Amino acid sequence: MLNKEIAAKITDQINYELFSAYLYLDISNYYADNNLNGFANWFKIQAQEERDHAMLFMDYMLNNGEKIQLKDIKAPNKTYSDFREPTVAAFEHELKVTERIHEIYGLAHEQKDYRTMQFLNWFVQEQNEEEKNAEENIKKYDLFGTDAKGLYLLDSELAARVYKFPPSLTL
Repeated sequence: MLNKEIAAKITDQINYELFSAYLYLDISNYYADNNLNGFANWFKIQAQEERDHAMLFMDYMLNNGEKIQLKDIKAPNKTYSDFREPTVAAFEHELKVTERIHEIYGLAHEQKDYRTMQFLNWFVQEQNEEEKNAEENIKKYDLFGTDAKGLYLLDSELAARVYKFPPSLTL
């Protein structure tokens, strides 16, 4: 069994990962509504990743004899005034996810819960990639997105993203 505080933090993280999926679906819909289907694709895949992150946390809880209590997922209710704003919102969101993962990791370290630390190692590395990708989207938009042809090419590049299922992290 997990330490109760760690189990509660992981339960909260499950909810946050599912909220992340909602947020990215909302962003995907924003871009789709504006005929930027490559951006929409990129964020739809991001939503799939976040959903699967929640599933990995759920599997970890179940594999450690913990009961999972799902909570309400609030709607993102975000509005954007330009095509750049969602990329910034995504980057800021990923920084919050990283902070939350580090908080759980720190608690596991304090509790000498090495199994949870080992499980979270993948998420620590994943968050590095998530932040990098989100920041690259901002930088690419800043370089090319204000020009119609550049925006078209960037949209085409983002359309090429394909979904990759995360590894199994059974601990």
